Parts: sequence; C-alpha cells; structure tokens
Amino acid sequence: MLAVYVPVVLAALVITVIEMTEVVALVLALGADEPTLRHGATGAVAGVATVAVVALGTGRAILLAPRAALLWAAAVVLAAFGVFLFRSTLRTYRRLRDAAAGGAATGPRRVAQFAGGFTVGAVEGTEVVVVLLGLTAAGYGGSAIVGAVVGGVLLVAVALAVGERVRRIKVPWLKLGGTAMLFAFSAFWAGAAAGYAWPGNDLVLVPLVIVAALVVRGAIGLALRAPATAAPAPVAPPPG
Repeated sequence: MLAVYVPVVLAALVITVIEMTEVVALVLALGADEPTLRHGATGAVAGVATVAVVALGTGRAILLAPRAALLWAAAVVLAAFGVFLFRSTLRTYRRLRDAAAGGAATGPRRVAQFAGGFTVGAVEGTEVVVVLLGLTAAGYGGSAIVGAVVGGVLLVAVALAVGERVRRIKVPWLKLGGTAMLFAFSAFWAGAAAGYAWPGNDLVLVPLVIVAALVVRGAIGLALRAPATAAPAPVAPPPG
C-alpha cells in the first residue's frame, strides 16, 4: 500500500496548481479571439508531457543544473513570448479601432497558438518538475506524484467549468492580462536568478502584474496614437 505523507501531497498540489494556472490563463489569452482553444491547449499538454518524459530520464541532471541558469532560461523564454503576445494584443486593439472601416479579419493562427501553448507548458512544467524532483530526492516521491496528479485534475476540472465564462471577458482585456503575466513572471524570475530577494516573496507578483499591465496598456496607447503610413494617392488619368 502506498504510504502518503500529507504535507508533501499538499506542497506538490499547491505548486502544481500555482504553476499550471498560468498555463491555463495564457492558453485562454491565446485563443481569446479564435473559435477554439484546441490548438493552444494541445500545445500546452504537449509541452508539459515533453518535460515530464525528459524528467523521467534525466531528472537527476535537472536537479544538478544550477537553479540560476534555469531561472534565467525561464525569464528569457517568457519575455520573448511576452513580446509575441504583446504584438497579438496590439493587433486586437487595432482591429477594434478599425472595425468601423470594414477591415478584413485575420484568420486563425493555429501554429502560433500551438507554439505558444507548448512554450508556456514546457516552462511551467519544468518549474513543477524541479520541485517534484526535490521532494522525490527527500524520499517522498509517491506523495509528490499523488499531490501533482490531484492538483492537475482539480485545475483541469475548474478550467473546463469556468473556461467559457472566462472567454466572455473582452478579448483585449484578456490578452492584456496574459501579456502582463508573462512579463511579470519574467521579471520575477530574472530577479531571483540575479540573487535579488523580492520583498514578500511570491506575493510581490501581484504588484508586478499590475505594473506590467499599466506599462503594456500605455505602450498600446502610444502605438495606437502613432500615425499610420498613408496610402499613396491615386494618380489622376491624363486628360483625353
């Protein structure tokens, strides 16, 4: 019979829910103005599964990797994808601004959704794996797996229950929030990698997300006010 150590189960459950919540939020943001979340969700599942498979074979190597290097890598990847999502958010705001002009809508970006979901799933999955491997190394592997599985099932159930409600939020707000989260987590992990002790530990993410949202919204406002390149005037036909 599997011996379960409740504190370890709770620790694994909480870390799984915390890290995977960002994956769910960003998948919703990626598919906010698309008819389906399937491509982003598939990418996220593939990313998490890839990390899990790699961890099974090279778990000890991940534990031996310097934590600062892992945090720097996570910060760079999320910042890069934050730029991608910012551009997507800006296009959404521009579509709303130009809707009265009858501009053509862009088609689904299936590859981009899958790639975005895969990236975020892999990055957040790595964070979970590092914690789970640490618990396993302490002799609580079974309890860590139980906690992670329960946390994952719980999060999927909640996401399925409220996903459509979340998708009813105005698309620009949803994308702006996802972009702010990416930049906030990137800054948080970059600071941790550089050895900075954030005041309040993880609680500092709340003001970081707020500041990032204000900065992103301000940047979008500046971009929207920038004059568009004027189309060349039609050439008048020569007099007959």
